[in-house]
Amino acid sequence: MKNFDLDSRDLIPGCLEPGYLAIQLRAGESSGHGVATLCRDQIHQEVQDYYGKELQKTEDLKTNACITSARPLPKLVRDALKHIHDEVVARYYGCGLVIPECLSSCRILDLGSGSGRDCYLLSQLVGEQGHVTGIDMTESQVELAKRHIAYHMDKFGYRKPNVEFFHGYMEKLGDAKLSDESYDIVISNGVINLAPDKKAVLREAFRVLKPGGEMYFSDVYASQRLNEIIQNHRVLWGECLGGALYWKDLYSIAEEVGFSPPCLVTASPITIGDKQLEAIVGDYRFVSATFRLFKVPAGSRAGPAQVIYNGGIVGHERELVFDANFTFKEGEVVDVDAEMAAILQSSRFAEKFLIRAGGAAALQGCCRKGAKEKICDPFQLLEQLTAPGAGGTCGPPGCC
Repeated sequence: MKNFDLDSRDLIPGCLEPGYLAIQLRAGESSGHGVATLCRDQIHQEVQDYYGKELQKTEDLKTNACITSARPLPKLVRDALKHIHDEVVARYYGCGLVIPECLSSCRILDLGSGSGRDCYLLSQLVGEQGHVTGIDMTESQVELAKRHIAYHMDKFGYRKPNVEFFHGYMEKLGDAKLSDESYDIVISNGVINLAPDKKAVLREAFRVLKPGGEMYFSDVYASQRLNEIIQNHRVLWGECLGGALYWKDLYSIAEEVGFSPPCLVTASPITIGDKQLEAIVGDYRFVSATFRLFKVPAGSRAGPAQVIYNGGIVGHERELVFDANFTFKEGEVVDVDAEMAAILQSSRFAEKFLIRAGGAAALQGCCRKGAKEKICDPFQLLEQLTAPGAGGTCGPPGCC
């Protein structure tokens, strides 16, 4: 670890054992205990204070972790953004793009909805027959979002609100009376890293999703498990770095909870514009990445298949870039593995595809060797996307 001046006031109080920090700084190493050693209630309070009091606008952020966008916004989304109240946009701190496809009449839950920007975007895309719920632990952000419900419903021409906001924790959705299997899609925009217990967040998302439902989310990931100095730094937590998950751990947590293997959609770089924070972070690297997880019903995983995209999804009529490994063009036959076949067959995308059993199944499962290997590592994807001459959001050559 590099030498730096660490102010004890920058650490989350009560979250390290007495005397531990001094020993750690002398030794120059981390115990590796991870997030389990943290004081969860204190972290929640620090994050609420950071987003409710210290941050007043996007420009107050010290890194781009909470504002980075992985790819240009589609015209459909750009047009919807124009109808959102200026105050809601100004108090938005999300990362990446969390607007999935095929949304008409869907019920969507936004974890860590903040000022409500994404909820009001989705409100337009699901239509008056759809519904969007936002939940956030920062009361001032929830109040701001609620304050503009009437404005947006009038702007959208809706007779009654199709959005609602709750003050609460995404680890405890039951406290907000959110029922089992009540949502088609769960989204989250750069917020799961702020939760001390990531497994609890994914478990709750899985619970409230309908069979075939999807969790589509952008978040910050680390190149390795973080040491406890980074994990206990209040500004790094507020800036979405201190609580970042090691990217490989997402795959194991998703499997344990019951989700299908994560589909990596895209990735974008994170930069730190503060010298002191850079010194504390040292050699750790961070990336903003978008993943999609599906609640595939038991018995749906039959085998590889050939699929043909029928087109017709609004904004993606001719081509659907599903993730970094699969792009479906209207009318073209694509070989998919058993995992993707099960996802397409059991989800809201089923009616948009013709699915036939069999196929070459050229793509192997994530992180397993094969003739064509799926890309799973967001840092690897980022390198490919930023390489000279690279373009788009595709994975390895031949995977799309």
